[in-house]
Amino acid sequence: MDSTLDQWIFAPSIDDVHAAAAALEDYSERTPLLENKDVNADLELRLLIKAETAQRTGSFKFRGAFNRIRQLTDTQRKRGVIAYSSGNHAQAVACAAQMMGTQALIVMPSDAPRNKMERTAELGAEIVLYDRATETRENVAERIGADRGFVMVPPNEDARVLAGAGTVALELVRQAEQRGATLDVVLVPCGGGGLTAATALVCEAMTPETQIFAVEPEAFDDTRRSLEAGKRLPNPKGRSTICDAIMTDIPGELTFSINRDRLTGVLTVNDDEVRAAMKLGFDQYKTVIEPGAAVGLAAALHQRREFTGKTIAVIATGGNVDAAGYCAAIGQ
Repeated sequence: MDSTLDQWIFAPSIDDVHAAAAALEDYSERTPLLENKDVNADLELRLLIKAETAQRTGSFKFRGAFNRIRQLTDTQRKRGVIAYSSGNHAQAVACAAQMMGTQALIVMPSDAPRNKMERTAELGAEIVLYDRATETRENVAERIGADRGFVMVPPNEDARVLAGAGTVALELVRQAEQRGATLDVVLVPCGGGGLTAATALVCEAMTPETQIFAVEPEAFDDTRRSLEAGKRLPNPKGRSTICDAIMTDIPGELTFSINRDRLTGVLTVNDDEVRAAMKLGFDQYKTVIEPGAAVGLAAALHQRREFTGKTIAVIATGGNVDAAGYCAAIGQ
């Protein structure tokens, strides 16, 4: 395993995010900020959607994966990288590794969406499956990484990964300014809490009056319960949701330490509310949003009274959903 990992478990600075943005400029997409005036009038608020669905590999995860893997030493690049993910981080790491000329192995749950597994393999990664009910992905990855000498690329617990993720918020703030919009609230889909933490750090530096809310599925509300308890609490085993991309076990240690002091709060949504948000994304914004990426939009729609008259930005974190599952979710 990479012995240098621990020294990177700290919050990145805004300068780290700016450096990541410069490094990503020729490799990532500057994703659009969507707005629909008819929807705004209906909701009685101004809604902006940061569409990371248009990002390379179909989610924001490419930003963090590339920013980490680009900083491998020559020796580390020869060893290869390992990551754990249900799909979006998997594809991002596989793509970045391929671009940087290194080997990637991804530990994925056996119930991960088939399309995400296939795309990860197409990008050249080796896949090892684990049982979500009886094993933890971190333990499986650490064991394999130690045996084979891979460098770990975690989805959240690394300052370089978080700096890359922070470039989403950096773009969002700048795009909002170009539209003459002052961001009152940003709603961020939350699994391990990495994008939430990175967004909070960027907004703290650039728009300190902006309120940041994490949004979770009702059945996977570990961040909400952890913040209430003042310590990290896991999700009970055996629960399910259509939001596969954010079905994490427990908030990350680093991400929780950042979010604990910076979040305004945590909102939760149910699967039916997520389906309605996905359908609105298709009907009104002509964009495909996967379930886990739609929770922020779902919160904006179904808890709109809390945000009346405000400018709300929602990060649609990815669009990696298979056609059959997507059509079923939106009732087509």
